[in-house]
Amino acid sequence: MDSESSAKTAAAEAFGRLYGIIARLRAPDGCPWDKEQTPKSLRGNIVEEAYELVEAIDEGDTAHVCEEAGDLYLLATMIPYIYEESRDFSVADSLNGLCDKLIRRHPHVFGDAEASTSEAVLKQWNEIKEKVEGRRKKDSLLDDVSRAMPPLERAYKIQKKAAKAGFDWTSSVEVWAKAREELAESERACEEAAANGDRTALEEELGDLLYSTVNLARFLKVDPSLALAAANEKFSRRFRHVEKRMAGSGKELCAENMALMDAFWDEAKVEERAKKPI
Repeated sequence: MDSESSAKTAAAEAFGRLYGIIARLRAPDGCPWDKEQTPKSLRGNIVEEAYELVEAIDEGDTAHVCEEAGDLYLLATMIPYIYEESRDFSVADSLNGLCDKLIRRHPHVFGDAEASTSEAVLKQWNEIKEKVEGRRKKDSLLDDVSRAMPPLERAYKIQKKAAKAGFDWTSSVEVWAKAREELAESERACEEAAANGDRTALEEELGDLLYSTVNLARFLKVDPSLALAAANEKFSRRFRHVEKRMAGSGKELCAENMALMDAFWDEAKVEERAKKPI
């Protein structure tokens, strides 16, 4: 048996084992937590596990990637299994439907069509969706962007779709000006909210400010999700330094000790800059 056949057999056996374990967990005498789960209750877990897999990939830790991919496989199998229990469709239906779709949408691999570039493949893919599968053509370019995406990622995707159609700024000067405009409007809305107690306009203006910041990142060819993830890590790293130094000083983390905490924060910044290569 060649290596490809051996890997295929091993994968089939491993998936069969996973299926059996899920069936056991969902059995009447199985795990109380697993038996209580529904597709809706597992929605948040899917997003969380997907992000953990992305994090593992970014870290370049293959062992961690292997583990997190397995966690995602669990959810991707358990959800259709729950539908299988109610006889809506089976796990096999879901997998075979995927296989049929992959073969149908790759006629350049499984048929005699030609597509030598990624652009040609995507064009062919969309044509098959509309002409072969009868999918309704989207009313808008933005219909391709899922409403279930996290707001930051969805804003980025929406802006990319619009920009691809030519609806975009012509220079970074304009984008910076728009961001400053939204910042000023947010400041005014904050003052008005403090005066009249109505925070509706403040929420709207802060949303516009966030949206313009995402747009600025996109225009400057920076992925806002990656930029924010790096900022999260930086803040966490510096705050841990503050926690450690406060504990060493015998001081409590509280607003009354903000001056000392701020000094330790600046200390963390200085240490980080000293470690950066010149």
